[in-house]
Formats: sequence, C-alpha cells, structure tokens
Amino acid sequence: MDYMTVTQAAEKWGLSTRRVRLLCANGDIEGVVRSGKKYLIPVTATRPIDRRRLPRQAGDPAFAPLFRSIDEKKLRLDAMRPLTDGEVTRLRERFLVDFTYNSNAIEGNTLTLKETALVLEGMTIDRKPLKDHLEVVGHKDAFCYVEELAEARARLGEREIKDIHSLVLMHRPQDKGAYRRIPVRIAGAFAEPTRPHEIEGEMKALLRRNKEREKRLHPIERIALFHLDFEGIHPFIDGNGRTGRLLLNLELIQSGYPAIDVKFEDRRRYYGAFDSYYRDGKAGAMIELVAGYVDDRLEQYLDILAP
Repeated sequence: MDYMTVTQAAEKWGLSTRRVRLLCANGDIEGVVRSGKKYLIPVTATRPIDRRRLPRQAGDPAFAPLFRSIDEKKLRLDAMRPLTDGEVTRLRERFLVDFTYNSNAIEGNTLTLKETALVLEGMTIDRKPLKDHLEVVGHKDAFCYVEELAEARARLGEREIKDIHSLVLMHRPQDKGAYRRIPVRIAGAFAEPTRPHEIEGEMKALLRRNKEREKRLHPIERIALFHLDFEGIHPFIDGNGRTGRLLLNLELIQSGYPAIDVKFEDRRRYYGAFDSYYRDGKAGAMIELVAGYVDDRLEQYLDILAP
C-alpha cells in the first residue's frame, strides 16, 4: 500500500499538520501506520470528519446516537468532491418528481408517478382532473420557491408560509395564502385544529417557539416538532399537508441537510406519528421518521460519491 506523510495529507485536505497528527493519534483516520514518531497515512484515505462541527446534542437523549451518526455522514459528504452541475440537476429533477408525486398522493391526487413526471414536463393526462394537474404544477413552483428562500437564507415567517401556500393552492385563488375563517375537523385524527380566531396568534407563537428551540435542540428534532405543531394548527382551509412538508424541507435545507420525500406507502406511519403526538404527547415517532429519511438521502449521496 502507498502512504503519504502528515504534511502531504495536511496539504491534500486543507488542514494543519497539528490537526492531522491529532486525528492520527485519536484513531480518526483508518489505516494509519506509526513508524517511530511519524505517522504514515494511506493515500486512499478520505478526509476525516471534524467532530467539532457536529451540532449540539440536546433534547431527547434517545436520539443522540442517531443524530450523531447522521451528522457524521453529513460531514463525510461535505468533505467529498462536489457533484457536477449535471449530476446535481439530474438528482434534483428525480427528487422533484418523487416528492411531488408522494406529497400530492398522500392528499388524494390520482396521478401516478409516471403521469406526475409527464405533467412536470408540460404534458396533459387524458381523463385526469384539471385539479390534479394544477396541484403538480403548484407543488413544483412551491418547491422552487423553497429553494430560493433557502439560498437567500431567508428567515421563516408568516409571509413566507403564506407565499408557499399560495403556490400550493394555485387552483383556488379565493383560499390561497389566507388563514381559514371556519372551524375544521381532521377525519380520524386526534388533533383538534386551532379555532379560526386563534390561528394568527398560534402561528406567531409557533415561529417564536421554533426560533427558541434552535438554541437547545438538535436541528432534526426541532424541525420534526415544528412539523407536528404546524399541522396541529392546520391554519389553511386546504393544502396544509403539502405546505407543511415543503416547510419541513425548507428548514432541513437551511440547516444543511438534504430535502426528504415522505413516501405515499409510508402514510400510515406518517399519520400515526401525528396521533402519537396529539394522543400521547410523544414526538418520537415523527422525529424517527424524519431522521430516517434524512439518513437514507445521505446514504444515497455517499454511495454516489464513493470512490
């Protein structure tokens, strides 16, 4: 096997020689051989993750090992070569099709995955409702807006939430971007949606709570709790689920994680996580669901970039 010196590894990885020696001493670089006072590092070794950059481990200690594993994978991914523009575009397009199909299907849209892809390309599906077509287009536009907000590092507020909802509900101009003015019930759910006159106050409180949680919770736990609370408020007359999942992804992207796609076939588990929260006061099911999806996407990228 071919080896490189500490100095060569430091130059290759953009680290100080002192940092590389410490990583060698701590066993953080696989395959290192010690020869006297010198370390010999395999030339095939990848840049080790910097555990000093891991987010704080607060909140539910039961999830600390999972969060640590996810964040170590994220740091490994950050240290790898970047994807080309063409690779990024291809992966984004594939994700957008899957995300749009699944998020809409959960809410009753009848378009198949293939039909969703065709609508995103500008085609019309015969004998399928216009509403289903518009939901696909609106969801795509909303996700593009989410990406713009994330790139601009915009602080999430009521205006941004209403703008996302306006795109999701583009086929219902009288309701888009407006908090509902009538009470609603969610069939089969344990959550009691917020009464209309309390929605604005509850939304402001949710955003304040979300900001305060940034100081003490791991990002994935905080984001899962935000999603649970938002759907419990159910601020709009329609489109709450799709809007909520878009907001979930906005928060994930802004926290440095990949966007996730809650699968249609996982809808029972997804709805069950809300029941667990509003019936039993336990958020663990949703935290585990979100974390699992994030972990899967990180694994996907690591597999793609593996040498």
